[in-house]
Amino acid sequence: QVQLVESGGGLVETGGSLRLSCVASGRFVAIHVMGWYRQVPGKERELVASISRDGSKTIADFVMGRFTASRNNAKNTVILQMENLKPEDTAVYYCYGELRAKWGRDASDYWGQGTQVTVSS
Repeated sequence: QVQLVESGGGLVETGGSLRLSCVASGRFVAIHVMGWYRQVPGKERELVASISRDGSKTIADFVMGRFTASRNNAKNTVILQMENLKPEDTAVYYCYGELRAKWGRDASDYWGQGTQVTVSS
């Protein structure tokens, strides 16, 4: 069974910083993509940042220059460093992973439980 466990998040003032961490655990043979999505009530979940196993990154325009994503393949972790936070960054942030449970099987999508980030104005 695969689990993605997030840590970090919380309440911060405008302009502040937060760091989100996510670690993948359980039985799997490969992690292809790890990243972060966020969601606010009434809206669809949106991509914030993702990193492929080879290190190639996708960063959403609305966080470009403020958020940095990094990944440690040896530790099965992905980090989202958030700087210069704005009230519009308030959302539940979800860790995402595309993992392969066994060789010969297709990779599947997995999600963390979500962590709340609140930015006060």
